[in-house]
Amino acid sequence: MSNLDAAVRAAIGSFVEPALGQTLDEAGAVKGLTLRGREVDLALQFGFPTGGYAPALASALSAHVAAAAGSELTFNLTLESRITAHSVQRGLTPLAGVRNIVAVASGKGGVGKSTVAANLALGWAAAGARVGILDADIYGPSQPLMLGLEGQHPGSPDGKRITPLRAHGVCAMSIGFLVDPAQAVAWRGPMVTQALTQLLNDTDWGELDYLVIDMPPGTGDIQLTLAQRVPVAGAVIVTTPQDIALADARKGIAMFEKVSVPVLGIVENMSVHICSNCGHAEHIFGSGGGALLAAERGVRVLGNLPLDAHIREEADGGRPTVVAAPGSPRAEAYLQMARNVAGALALRSRDRSTLFPKIVVEAS
Repeated sequence: MSNLDAAVRAAIGSFVEPALGQTLDEAGAVKGLTLRGREVDLALQFGFPTGGYAPALASALSAHVAAAAGSELTFNLTLESRITAHSVQRGLTPLAGVRNIVAVASGKGGVGKSTVAANLALGWAAAGARVGILDADIYGPSQPLMLGLEGQHPGSPDGKRITPLRAHGVCAMSIGFLVDPAQAVAWRGPMVTQALTQLLNDTDWGELDYLVIDMPPGTGDIQLTLAQRVPVAGAVIVTTPQDIALADARKGIAMFEKVSVPVLGIVENMSVHICSNCGHAEHIFGSGGGALLAAERGVRVLGNLPLDAHIREEADGGRPTVVAAPGSPRAEAYLQMARNVAGALALRSRDRSTLFPKIVVEAS
């Protein structure tokens, strides 16, 4: 092996993959590497969905190797996803057929949590994962409108299991499909938690890599009970940069810590507004708050999402940004956020329950 080949291989291994925050060597991601003059055939395996990721990754790798090894190379990437199930709270059993449940939560309303949840699910689906979304906001379900499913109703062929609706490659369930949207749901806490657990357990989700749960806002008894009953592999906290939202986001993190649900990180929504006329960037709700909170709580910032009128219009129109404006800067921000969330989850401990046989003791 020449000195140049050795330098190139070392540079590739030292590349830090953004979604994981690890080098390719640390992640054990390199499954095949062949140098052919100025071309590199590189096979990588990641624990998150990789559809559509190769061009951006190849460009970043090329720039990194050029800086580290002084060699301009062309990368031919082959990306493989190996999405595994990850552990949930002690005493709970993962949902059959669903590898990972990810809760999207906020300490308060009005921070765009449901929009983030919808685009997270759609981002994973766009990258090739099998995805579902459960709208857990019983009092104010948003997903029927956002997914373009308002007024539709799921079926139940056997009268026991509910067949979820589908939109944009994602299966969805919401109380909004089952009740009149014009009527207020006047239920007490126990009825809400019972309704949610039924929606979760009685829906025929099929085989999913990820099930996104759009949690109700707040950190009260309902949210705490849901976090205790639903087998969650990780949680994402959505906030805006302003101080009042950050204060409530701290409470959201503390709630999940109480029930031993790992917080994968923070998504700072409405981080910056870009004027559509002049291109001026303005931090309307302040700046840096999400990064400060993440550093304080020892978690990652998983995304900084823009404040853009198009995002609101697209969600209200039933085609959230990821599907309404693919290739746009705002859609790319959501796709990068989705990769980061999946990457953070991929670093968590795996679920080992299926590796051991179930032992049944019967009386003779």
